[in-house]
Amino acid sequence: MKFVVLSDLHLGPPGQPVNGLDTGARTSEALETIRRDHADAAFVLLAGDLADQGEVAAYHHLRNLLVQMPMPVHLTLGNHDDRAAFLAVFGTELDDPQGRVSLVLDADGYRVILLDTTEPGLVGGRLCRGRLDWLAARLDEAEDRPVIIVQHHHANPLSLPVDEIILENTEDYQATLQRHPDIRQVIAGHVHLPSAALWRGIPMTTLAGSHYSVSPHVPGVPGRQRQLEGPAQMLVVLTHPDGVTVHFQDHSDRHLTLAPGLFH
Repeated sequence: MKFVVLSDLHLGPPGQPVNGLDTGARTSEALETIRRDHADAAFVLLAGDLADQGEVAAYHHLRNLLVQMPMPVHLTLGNHDDRAAFLAVFGTELDDPQGRVSLVLDADGYRVILLDTTEPGLVGGRLCRGRLDWLAARLDEAEDRPVIIVQHHHANPLSLPVDEIILENTEDYQATLQRHPDIRQVIAGHVHLPSAALWRGIPMTTLAGSHYSVSPHVPGVPGRQRQLEGPAQMLVVLTHPDGVTVHFQDHSDRHLTLAPGLFH
């Protein structure tokens, strides 16, 4: 099985730049790349920060762009999204009473869980009791098959400035993950750069996403973290009976440093 993950589109209303970038054009480019290279994908997952300011017009813009996709596209939310505005455009049926904007896909012997990690008013993530219980139930149902989880907020520390807005209740989350014997990937957006880690025995991956990227400002790097025009990036996930392969595919290769004045 193949599926594609996009994240951090940060769309505004049509024609409105975000941090000096035309995010509508970048999203169109990403979707065109998927149609060109990965028309055989089983589905596409959008891992949050769909809109930059949560405007209804931005969600209409996204819905219009997604009409052209030949495979199912499933969405969850990020901290930049507005739940009410999103549901007004994409449908209130997407809001599960416990899981919120989360869903389960069973395909090719895998369970793929798209998990809503957002909490209104927080830039970091948090999983309420309802979502933790929902996740635990979905994992218990799939004890006989491997699991991949896709979400917005990263849960494992990256030793980067973005750790200030990490998923907050990581101990509760980790305890829930440990219920399952075979979690093969947890994939997150939010951090605007690619990373790979092993966190308490679980493989963790992040992608740069389709908006700006950031430099890996790990401890010991002088100066301040830079915001970069690119690369704009998607993940191509390939599943096998014995494991999972994750490819980072750039759909825009420009790496120019963006002026600090574009960010507030």
